[in-house]
Amino acid sequence: MISQTLLERRETVHRPDTASVIEVRDLRQKYGDFEAVKGISFEVRPGELFALLGTNGAGKTTTIEILEGFRPPTEGSVRVLGHDPVTERAKVRPHTGLMLQEGGFFTDLTVVETVRFWRDVSPNKPYTVAEVLDRVELAEKGDVQVRQLSGGQKRRLDLALATLAQPKVLFLDEPTTGMDPEARRNTWTIIQDLVSSGTTVLLTTHYLEEAERLADRLAIMHEGRIQLAGTAAEVVSQQGNRIRFRVPDQLPVERLPLLDGVAAATELRKGQLIAEYRLGADPDGTQQSLAHLISWASQNRLVLDRLEVRSASLEDVFLEVAHAA
Repeated sequence: MISQTLLERRETVHRPDTASVIEVRDLRQKYGDFEAVKGISFEVRPGELFALLGTNGAGKTTTIEILEGFRPPTEGSVRVLGHDPVTERAKVRPHTGLMLQEGGFFTDLTVVETVRFWRDVSPNKPYTVAEVLDRVELAEKGDVQVRQLSGGQKRRLDLALATLAQPKVLFLDEPTTGMDPEARRNTWTIIQDLVSSGTTVLLTTHYLEEAERLADRLAIMHEGRIQLAGTAAEVVSQQGNRIRFRVPDQLPVERLPLLDGVAAATELRKGQLIAEYRLGADPDGTQQSLAHLISWASQNRLVLDRLEVRSASLEDVFLEVAHAA
């Protein structure tokens, strides 16, 4: 169960001790009678990577589009680098990089021509074309037309263009979609290097491992509201530990023991019945529960196949928010 402490923080993710690069206050966005964003607030500090997560339709893309200056909010306020990204766009845009869910390329241009064109219209030119392509591992694709790139390669080109001007603020909307695992991890390294150099990043992603690996703090949205927020460690620690195993054949579910007063939840996966105990976060309590389970199995001459003990994951937290809110 999600702790009350974290739930009390869900509407406002705020740390007033440091000046904010991104500030969102009571943001609401309506499309006719439909309210996509329902009064959310959060801040992102300098040099921080903040991940905004959520189910499909949660409102995260709408939120990031408002911050990028593509649409004004219905109510509330947003500030990027201290300015309104819509009414003061000229003060914000030169210092921000945008990586949208889908890039708008001229597909007949080559990769080099694309980067060169983007560099020519960029207000800042800290990198050469060769440096940009080398960073995203597209140097060997320089003479290839954009239309011939794979989906993952196009996303890497998107990242190259978003970071070309060495922005102070970088918006990454699903940056690694379509990438293979190696390219995804290489992209994580690029993002981590950018943050280490002082770039402030707002990330949206469906890859929870990505958020857990990269984010200093995160917020989970559902149905237009921030339901949960904090560091990944804070959020995950509230979910406690798990003990899981395959229920032995012929064993009635009602015969499974209680562990620390907790009954097993069961789920059928690929024709196998899996039992899972959701325990507290105390490692001593988990160890005692495991010892009790093994003793019970020995007394009943049972083998607990695929037995595992693990901490809760960000995926566990995400699914609970999605199902409970």
